[in-house]
Amino acid sequence: QLQLVESGGGLVQAGGSLRLSCAASGRTFIMYTMGWFRQAPGKEREFVAAITRSSGSRTLYADSVKGRFTISRDNAKNTMYLQMNSLKPEDTAVYYCAGARAGLGSTDTSYEYWGQGTQVTVSS
Repeated sequence: QLQLVESGGGLVQAGGSLRLSCAASGRTFIMYTMGWFRQAPGKEREFVAAITRSSGSRTLYADSVKGRFTISRDNAKNTMYLQMNSLKPEDTAVYYCAGARAGLGSTDTSYEYWGQGTQVTVSS
């Protein structure tokens, strides 16, 4: 089982940067594909980025964040990160980290474990 806690959200001006962290409990973090999703008010949850288990050699990004966001993981620290640069007002949402036994993917139903979310607000 995996317990996930996000941190690093906050208020930032458009064009700014934030780094989100997702701390995982347990010794099996390395075995999970990890992902970031987000949900804006009145909208459905959407995929942001994902990284493969173990070395994290492969990543996947939503088109809307490609080139601006970078996902990474540090297995020694049981932590995943999302570096967000060139933030836009439309990036405003609650960001969730998630863990999956399955391979790399963007479908939220593939992820079994979820954090509580952290709010990111980008002002114009």
